Amino acid sequence: MSLLDEEGNQDESLDSKTLSAEDQVKDHSTGTRVVAGQIFLESGKSDSQSENEENFHSQEEEKENSLEELNSLEMSNLLNKDLEEAEVQSPVLTAIGGTADGEPCHFPFLFMEKEYAECTADGREDGRLWCATTYDYKKDQKWGFCESEEQSNKRRQMQEAEDVYQIGMKILNESSKKAQKKVAYQYLLKAADMNHTKAMEKVSYALLFGDYLKQNIQSSKELFEKLTEEGSPKGQMALGFLYASGLGVNSSQAKALVYYTFGALGGNLIAHMILGYRYWAGIGVLQSCESALTHYRLVANHVASDISLTGGTVVQRIRLADEVENPGMASGMLEEDLIQYYQFLAEKGDVQAQVGLGQLHLHGGRGVEQNHQRAFEYFNQAANAGNSHAMAFLGKMYSEGSDVVPQSNETALQYFKKAADMGNPVGQSGLGMAYLYGRGVPVNYELALKYFQKAAEQGWVDGQLQLGSMYYNGIGVKKDYKQALKYFNLASQGGHILAFYNLAQMHATGTGVMRSCHTAVELFKNVCERGRWSERLMTAYNSYKDGDSNSAVVQYLLLAEQGYEVAQSNAAFILDQKEASIVGENETYPRALLHWNRAASQGYTVARIKLGDYHFYGFGTDVDYETAFIHYRLASEQQHSAQAMFNLGYMHEKGLGIKQDIHLAKRFYDMAAEASPDAQVPVFLALCKLGVIYSLQYIREINIREVFSHIDMDQLLGPEWDLYLMTIIALLLGTIIAYRQRQHQAIPRAAGLRPAVPQQEPPPEHQPPQ
Repeated sequence: MSLLDEEGNQDESLDSKTLSAEDQVKDHSTGTRVVAGQIFLESGKSDSQSENEENFHSQEEEKENSLEELNSLEMSNLLNKDLEEAEVQSPVLTAIGGTADGEPCHFPFLFMEKEYAECTADGREDGRLWCATTYDYKKDQKWGFCESEEQSNKRRQMQEAEDVYQIGMKILNESSKKAQKKVAYQYLLKAADMNHTKAMEKVSYALLFGDYLKQNIQSSKELFEKLTEEGSPKGQMALGFLYASGLGVNSSQAKALVYYTFGALGGNLIAHMILGYRYWAGIGVLQSCESALTHYRLVANHVASDISLTGGTVVQRIRLADEVENPGMASGMLEEDLIQYYQFLAEKGDVQAQVGLGQLHLHGGRGVEQNHQRAFEYFNQAANAGNSHAMAFLGKMYSEGSDVVPQSNETALQYFKKAADMGNPVGQSGLGMAYLYGRGVPVNYELALKYFQKAAEQGWVDGQLQLGSMYYNGIGVKKDYKQALKYFNLASQGGHILAFYNLAQMHATGTGVMRSCHTAVELFKNVCERGRWSERLMTAYNSYKDGDSNSAVVQYLLLAEQGYEVAQSNAAFILDQKEASIVGENETYPRALLHWNRAASQGYTVARIKLGDYHFYGFGTDVDYETAFIHYRLASEQQHSAQAMFNLGYMHEKGLGIKQDIHLAKRFYDMAAEASPDAQVPVFLALCKLGVIYSLQYIREINIREVFSHIDMDQLLGPEWDLYLMTIIALLLGTIIAYRQRQHQAIPRAAGLRPAVPQQEPPPEHQPPQ
């Protein structure tokens, strides 16, 4: 019999027959005592609840001190309010079973010389909560359960589910191997079956994306619905996504908006981000810049608060369409062979390779996972070789601290000083931070300003950012918003998230610049897109590269809802290629058209051209040459696209959606050739074709008889033009006759001089392969 079975039987027997305290005592030796219907050994002391009591008493003392400072009226109001809250928060519990069935629990009660202000499981092996109905349990032996057997079983089940969930999360967080992660999700799946909310959230998303579990949209939808009923913001947001994208349900933007709103009200940041994008682009709601600003600012505040000195995670924005045309060029990914080559150089003592690999592993990205241990090792090797950059980055790692490198201001300061003395801007910026915040040295704003200026002059983004902050807040210098704006702009050009965040705040509040809601939203959006959820861009890309287009398209669709333009174009690309089987064939082009449209609205040229193509050929919509012409013209004028110019030339040539005009067609063909060298060959062929068409059209338009009737040959060639013409014809005829006679004489002579030689076959070994 298992331990769980034994506990179950024991609990059932205790509940079925309750003995008096005297009877229980008689059945056992003096070395034991009966507590709340169970045997309690003298040596087995229960854990006290003194910590709760101390908190309780400390709160009471604070309240008494505050009450003394209030007048009598305020005190009476406060007491009444406290009494009302106490009544709401502490309902009267009635004992169930035991020796005092139906009597109210008495709080606090004394048990084993300790006071309990709430029900306890101390003294019971089965874990059921109980209470005493009088103050002194030892004296009166009056007790009862605080929960029914059903409630107790449910509570124990939830505790068991929590334990299973924690085991799964521990394996998930501590392992990087795919096999181990699959094992972790089996634990989470078991916890989810036991109605553990967090486990259900993890499992439902894993089923949605196909992360370590087989993708199952229908099962994930059922879990999301269950979570939504329980009020889970994550479940509400995900259910909104399903209705927005039409996965597993009929698409409904109205329902999507409702669920997104509930998710945002519950504090889900992704739901806030989705609503921010929808209000910004006017998707399913009236376009409202101020509403978008509210949602994006809230998310940006959380993202900015997580940013450290390293400037945040690197976001890989890989376009599938570009990569298909130029494999490996557009992705920015490092090939495995190239990484191994750098590792080989680093092992041979190449300092630059060591620093480069250290930075790659410190930040992650370009196909390299973040690994502080390896980053520390590479920086250490380069620093020992005297590289100032490596010293500065070691200082940053010690300044921030991690699981690998313990936080130490003193060690960080040593590395920063060494690097700064060698003129390294990273070291100078780190030293400035130390003096600004007093990390290992006394606070000194003048020195901080000095080092930040040195770092900023060398173009280091951290120095520019901190210098902007000092001018913005007036720390060590007089407040100067223009200078702050200047340095924030410089730092933003280097891609620092906090620079974008600070600029967004200035534009949102009109500090130092004219208030611009539109600019603020775009900057806040940029910050939001650097959040931790951006890592899913790489997860989706890897799924696509592994051939799992269904998983990739679902991930891209969720990111597209959040407003990621690269996700919108990638989702549209997968749909356009008809690689996702989870989307019906009839829905593929309309959905692709939707996301091409959203990507084009954010300035992606290829998406704008695709919109023109879809309307030109009637993919996902009716054939509409005029709309196609508009999209091509926008791509031509706004993004100077050679492809769009070529298409406009063709439409002018054929008169599709616009009046036929060969001259304008030639103009657009010429513009396409100037815009891109790749367009020169197709433009040349198109112009040749256009020249032939133009010639034929010219000949068709003129009447040859009329032309000759208007020509006066006597005036053009003179009165004897007919004699000249006859002479020329006679000369030509004589020349032809002489040429033909020469040919007849040359043929037999050549045949007599050059006898035919029989052709010999080459030997078999020299015969050419068939």
